[in-house]
Order: sequence, then structure tokens, then C-alpha cells
Amino acid sequence: MKPEELAAARDRVIPDVAAAGLGVLFCGINPGLMSAATGHHFARPGNRFWPVLHLSGFTPRQLAPSEQDELLDYGLGITNVVARATAREDELTDDEFREGGRLLMAKTERLRPRWLAVVGITAYRTAFGDRRAVIGPQTRTIGTTRIWALPNPSGLNAVTTTHRP
Repeated sequence: MKPEELAAARDRVIPDVAAAGLGVLFCGINPGLMSAATGHHFARPGNRFWPVLHLSGFTPRQLAPSEQDELLDYGLGITNVVARATAREDELTDDEFREGGRLLMAKTERLRPRWLAVVGITAYRTAFGDRRAVIGPQTRTIGTTRIWALPNPSGLNAVTTTHRP
């Protein structure tokens, strides 16, 4: 993809892959520029979401980002804490995370998945105001939906993830 195509994708929003009653609704931090440019979640080459999803047994084969709608057949979906696309997580403000958390709670109450799996512990901490949260199942629920905080699968994670106290 050309640099100008990626640059043009900044601030775009891509649709959720979601439905009521899912087993797991995966929640990314926000779309990256590659995802916004293609319209596919976790689309950046090197992102570990799709391989890990398969290796964890959620899908019978590794799906490509362009096959994201097939997730619904497996009772899975994808949304984001913050809807707008950026090149890096550190371009987002804490206010955006908190507002995203509020909207995510409302979406979760409406869709009622069995689990909400938030990929990105710092995003989870800020969005839900839980500074002490650790990777793994959380004690907080949203209605009957349990929450699991996961590590960020982005290949950029090691160098761009901000650490909010």
C-alpha cells in the first residue's frame, strides 16, 4: 500500500464485525492505518491477532483480515475501544479512551456477548478506569458479560504502547 493511501486513512472509522449473543467480542485499541485503508480489522502485516486466534482454537484455520466476517460463524466479533484510525496508540488521548470505554460498555450491554476480550491492557485500564488491572480475567462484568484483558497483538506493540499509570 502506498504511503499516501495510508495517510489518507487517518481518522477513518471501520465497521464492527458484531452481532448479538456472541461467545467472544474481541475489542482492539483502535484501527491502525492499514486497517482503515483496507476496512479490515488487524490488517497490518505482522499483527499477531489472526495467527493467535487460530492457534488458540477459536477458528479451525487461520483467517485473513479480508475474511473477518467469517468470525460471526464462529460466534466471534471485533470492535474497538476508540473508533478513529491512527498510526500509533500514543496518538489517542485519555479522554478518547474514557469515552470509548463508555461507548463500549453500552455496546456490550446491547449485544450481550458471553465474553468481552480487550486486546491492550493499557487501553483497558484507561477506558475502564482500572489502573491496577492485569492481563487475564477481570472481576468487573458488564451485565452478564465477563471481561478478559489480553496483551496487544500489534507488531508495533513493543515500541509504541504507552504505559499509563
